[in-house]
Amino acid sequence: MAASQSISDITKDIASRVVAWPDCTVPGLRRLRREVSRELRQDDPRKVVGVALRLAGHPSVPRWFAYELVSHHPAARASLTRDDVERLGRGINTWGDVDAFGCYIAGPAFREGQIRPVDVRRWARSDDRWWRRAALVSTVPLNNSARGGHGDSARTLAVCDHLRRDRDDMVVKAMSWALRELAKKDPGQVDAYLIKNAAELAPRVLREVRNKLRTGLKNPKPTAAPSAS
Repeated sequence: MAASQSISDITKDIASRVVAWPDCTVPGLRRLRREVSRELRQDDPRKVVGVALRLAGHPSVPRWFAYELVSHHPAARASLTRDDVERLGRGINTWGDVDAFGCYIAGPAFREGQIRPVDVRRWARSDDRWWRRAALVSTVPLNNSARGGHGDSARTLAVCDHLRRDRDDMVVKAMSWALRELAKKDPGQVDAYLIKNAAELAPRVLREVRNKLRTGLKNPKPTAAPSAS
């Protein structure tokens, strides 16, 4: 894209291309996202963030598309401020949007210190179930090797502590995910956390995380009973 194009013009161009794209499946639109990322590679990082902020609220563009534009532009990702992160998350209201936000935007920003533990704790205390889920999903990139994580028991368990009594289904599932991801890096800490908080964690969390610790799977297939001889 031309360096002289404004944020508004770039946003309109991308949105029109999304609408006209012949394959609107996630894999199909991801091909377009890669194309756009190549075009934006040399653009000013703050311009890329500005485009993503506008696209994140655009009715014709999936939120993950906007989040991936930032995630795949290292300088733009590194430039994110707390205000940027929270503006990009404004309006999240489905599990898919929350998980894309947590894995592509908030989690990497949390890992790199661009947002602080106090910011994530504030999300965990929100009345909005989606921000509470986002707090937990934001710990996943701390512990997932494929997302650049090396393991961070302290920050992960601190967020879990704020939500261990929460029984909203979206939050419970995210709690299980966060602890299972940490279990890959620090199984001893996760096992101790389950023991300490067994009376307060949801049964689903206890079951799935214990399965992960014992078998490596969230829901292992039951062992077939031996046949009678």
